[in-house]
Amino acid sequence: SVCCTTPKMKLAIASLLVGSAAAFAPAQQAFRATTSLQATATDAKAFAKLPATVKPGVVTGDALVDLLDAAKEQDYAIPGVNVVGSNSINACMEAAAKYGGPIMVTFSKGGGQFIAGKSLDNTDDFASIAGTIAAAKHVREVAALYGVPVVLHTDHCQKAWLPWIDGLLAASEEHFEQTGEPLFSSHMLDLSEEPLEENIAICKEYLEKFAKVGILLEFELGVTGGEEDGVDNSDVPLEDLYSKPEEIYQVYQELSPISDMFTVAAAFGNVHGVYSPGNVKLEPKILSRAQEYISEKLGGDAPADKKPVSFVFHGGSGSDIADIRESLDYGVIKMNIDTDTQWSYWEGIKNFESKYHDYLQTQIGNPEGPDKPNKKYYDPRECMRAAETTTVDRLEQSFGDLRCQNILGLGEMGEATNVLESSVFGPRKGGLPV
Repeated sequence: SVCCTTPKMKLAIASLLVGSAAAFAPAQQAFRATTSLQATATDAKAFAKLPATVKPGVVTGDALVDLLDAAKEQDYAIPGVNVVGSNSINACMEAAAKYGGPIMVTFSKGGGQFIAGKSLDNTDDFASIAGTIAAAKHVREVAALYGVPVVLHTDHCQKAWLPWIDGLLAASEEHFEQTGEPLFSSHMLDLSEEPLEENIAICKEYLEKFAKVGILLEFELGVTGGEEDGVDNSDVPLEDLYSKPEEIYQVYQELSPISDMFTVAAAFGNVHGVYSPGNVKLEPKILSRAQEYISEKLGGDAPADKKPVSFVFHGGSGSDIADIRESLDYGVIKMNIDTDTQWSYWEGIKNFESKYHDYLQTQIGNPEGPDKPNKKYYDPRECMRAAETTTVDRLEQSFGDLRCQNILGLGEMGEATNVLESSVFGPRKGGLPV
């Protein structure tokens, strides 16, 4: 067995679960009434263009399959955005509400560790596990308030990192016992560096465990080039960047008898990072040929649309819009976004500093006078909100590129009410920074 959960680790994970819940919800009793109201709203509300099973909040199990099937039928893909804290998480959900599409909030192992705290020892991935769980609980508390479907997903997990997934699976199993659904919606296992037979064997073992609690598995086949969050494939042979239809069929054939809750991250020239035009050669027709090949093998059992596989698109930053749109026609239902939103987050902070530079050099003293205080400018919430705003703006392009706008039928997003305005942009006299 490849699963690495020992009795000692289970005890430690149980402690982490309690600690994570306490850290993110220190007054759990006080929030029960709010959570109950959220549940009522979730039961009552649905979306015109989506199956009735899909509600606002975190989507798992059969509802997740229905959501992804709807994306494939309607030829759009869900943005899957890597996050590193509540600011980037909230920006994703704000963008989903603003542009009217579902969103996939994605945690990496390194992102989970960062959320827990970089000063923590990460032996046995305990910090990565705790941080990812804590962030997932944050999403579950607030997702329904944004009124959008949210997929809680984890990104690339190599063979050596499987204890991280084991810890998250233990959290989902506990959550399932309490609520009837898993904590997380889906996990990606990236065993593409292993022989294909071993990759499939390990994923089959995990899919059997995932299926018991309604978690979807994302299978990595072939290699996504470049480097991202500790996964460096910048020197892989060129042929490894392109999957073969026969390999994709082998994966489909092996996983389908266990569960239909899986997607395939097939390689068609994808590269992590952003590069000058012409340096990345995508071949979306690889996906089309695979769908045709598998449909022929399935014969009369092939689906009517002849797209039996739900594909996901990694390394999409800087890709040509024509390649992105073509891939959607061949069954891509999610595209990962990380590099571009990292830049947009930084750009928000950079532009904020540039605009208010003279107010950010000392605590007291600025162009308005030597005794003028600068607290409302260096309050960290100001620059972080600027980063959220530029990230929301950048995601408009992603939602548009992926044809994922106005799926939810929410209408134009109105301005929030009953909030204090940003102090930099002028609160009422005596108002506190937001």
